[in-house]
Amino acid sequence: MTLNQMMNETFKQQSGHDWKNKAEETLKGKSIDILSRDTYENIKLKPLYTKEDLPQSSISQNPGSADFRRGFNELGYVEDDWKVAQKLTGGDPKILREKLLLSLEKGQTALSFHLDELRPAELAKIVDGLHDYPLSLHTDQSLKEIFDVIEDANFTGYIAKDPIAVSAKTGVAVDEEWLAAITEADKKFPKLKTILVDASVYHNGGANAVQELAISVATGVNHIERLLNDKGMNIETILDKMVFNFSIGANFFIEIAKLRAARLLWNKVAEAYGIEESNRKMTIAAETSQYTKTVYDPYVNMLRAGNEAFAAVLGGIQYLHVSPYNAPEGEASNFSDRVARNTQLILREEAHLKKIVDPAGGSYYIESITNQLAEKAWNLFLQIDEKGGMVEVLKSGWIQGQIADTRQKREIDSYSRKQSIIGTNIYANLQDKPLEKKAQSNVKAANTAFEVIPQLRLSEAFENLRHKSEALRERGHKVEAGLLCLGELKAHKARMDFVTGFLAPGGINTAKSEGVSGYEEATSFIKETNVKHYFICGSNEQYDDTTIGLVKSIKQDHPEVKLYLAGLPAKEEQVKWEQAGISAFIHMRSNCYETLLSILADLEVEK
Repeated sequence: MTLNQMMNETFKQQSGHDWKNKAEETLKGKSIDILSRDTYENIKLKPLYTKEDLPQSSISQNPGSADFRRGFNELGYVEDDWKVAQKLTGGDPKILREKLLLSLEKGQTALSFHLDELRPAELAKIVDGLHDYPLSLHTDQSLKEIFDVIEDANFTGYIAKDPIAVSAKTGVAVDEEWLAAITEADKKFPKLKTILVDASVYHNGGANAVQELAISVATGVNHIERLLNDKGMNIETILDKMVFNFSIGANFFIEIAKLRAARLLWNKVAEAYGIEESNRKMTIAAETSQYTKTVYDPYVNMLRAGNEAFAAVLGGIQYLHVSPYNAPEGEASNFSDRVARNTQLILREEAHLKKIVDPAGGSYYIESITNQLAEKAWNLFLQIDEKGGMVEVLKSGWIQGQIADTRQKREIDSYSRKQSIIGTNIYANLQDKPLEKKAQSNVKAANTAFEVIPQLRLSEAFENLRHKSEALRERGHKVEAGLLCLGELKAHKARMDFVTGFLAPGGINTAKSEGVSGYEEATSFIKETNVKHYFICGSNEQYDDTTIGLVKSIKQDHPEVKLYLAGLPAKEEQVKWEQAGISAFIHMRSNCYETLLSILADLEVEK
C-alpha cells in the first residue's frame, strides 16, 4: 500500500454498541457493567464513554465563555500562567524573608508562606518592597490587624480569611469583625482580594468532591449575602474580591472535573445575582492534599503531590501550592521545599503545561463527570440553603454528619485495602523510619459553637499500628508471626507472600517455615519460633482433611497459639476449619486493620 493509499484509507465508523459488544467478547460473555465502579460521590464510572453520554451543550463551550467550565481565558495559560505559590514555613521573620527571596530567584512567582506562624507586625517586614509579586496568603488571624500593618496599597493577589472554615475546624463562633475588615480593606487595597472560600478544611476532614463543591457554593453565597445586606457592598466588588481554595486529592480525573464543575456552579450563582458574563470570573487557589500524605515511606508523597499538582493544572487554577513530601512533620527542609517547587516548574517548563488551553475539554469521560458533579453539588447546595445556609448546618451538625459518613467509607476501604495507601497499608517496608508527625489539634475548645471537622490523613490508623508495634518492641515484646508453609515452595509461595505483605502494615515480622509435610515439622517450628500467631499457607488443593487434622493436632498440643488460614474456603467448608481451631481466614477482602489491631492487642497483654 502506498503512502497516498494509506492517507486515503478510512476506518469503518463504529457505534458505542459495537465497542460494547467487542469489549464483552474479551470478557467471555460477561456484561461490560462489571467493569464499572462507584465513587465516593455516588457516580458510577463506566469503562466506556461516548458522545451519547453528553448533551451537545456540554461539548460546545469555548474557553473564555460561559459556563466557564473550560476556564476564563480564551488562550488558557498561554494568556495567564498560574502562579507558583509555595507556602514557606519558618517562625523567624528574617529567615522567612531570606527563604522567600531565594524562592523567588528559583522560580516562585507569588508571595506565599504560613502567615499564622507570625505576628501581624512581622508580615509587613517580610513583604516590604515586593509588591511586584502577587500575594497568596490564607490566614485564621484578624484581618483588621493584618491590614493595619501593611502600608503599600499596590499589592495584588490576596490576603484572605474564610471565617466559616475557621469555625468548622475549631468549633468557635463565626468571626463577625471580618465583615468590617473587608469593607475597610476595599478602600485601602483596591487591587487585593480579601474574601476567601476555603474548601480544604472539609477535604481534609474526608469530604467527597460533591460535598466540597456544595459547601464552597454555600459559603460563597453566605459571604455575598452578609456583605450585601450588612455592609451594603457592591455585588460586582464582592465577586471581584473572592478567591476559592481547593485541596486536590488522589483521584486524578475526579479532581480535574471538580475544578471545572466549580467554575460552572459559580457562573450559575453569579448569573442568579444578575452579574454580567464578563464579571463572573472565579479565582481558584489549589493545594495538594494533606489527607493523602503519609509519614511512612514519605518519598512516595512526592509522587502523590505530583499527581495532584498535574490534576490541578489541567483543571484550571490561578495559584498552586505543592506540599513538601515531609509536610506531616510541620516544617519543610530546604531540600523538600525545592523538590515541591520544582514539581511545578517541571509541569510548566518541561511538560509545557503553561502553553495549553483546557486539554480536558471535549473528553467524553471528563465532561460527563463534570456534569454529574455539578448537578449533585447543586442539589446538595439547595439542601444546605433550605436548612438555613452554611452556618446553620454547621451549628446543627448536619454537614459534619454528611462528611463523617464519607470519611467512614474511605476509612473502611483503607482497612480492607480496597483503597491502597502505598508504603502504609500495602507494600509496607518494615525497615522504614517514619517522619516525626506534627501534632494535630482536633480537640474541641471550651465554649465552642458546634462540632469541629477534624483535620486528618487517611493513613493515620495504620501509622498508629506501626507506632504500637514499635512501642511493643521497645518494651521487649517479640512482634512476630509464624508462617506454616505447606509442601513445596511453588505450592505455598503465593499465599506466603500475601500474608507477609498483609502483616507488614502493622509492623509485624514473619518467620517462615520450610515446607511442612506433617505434624512433627509443624510442632517443631512452633517450638522453635515461640510466637502466638501462626498462619497456614498453602494451595487450595492442600486445604484438605489432612490439613484440617493438622490444625486440630496443633491446637490440642498448643492451645495457647492462634491459627489463621491464608485463603477463603467455600462457605460450607469454613465451619470445619473453625471447629478445628482456625481463628480467622486471611484473604483479599479481609479487614487488614482490624486483624492487625487484634494481633497487636494480643501481644500487648501476652508478656
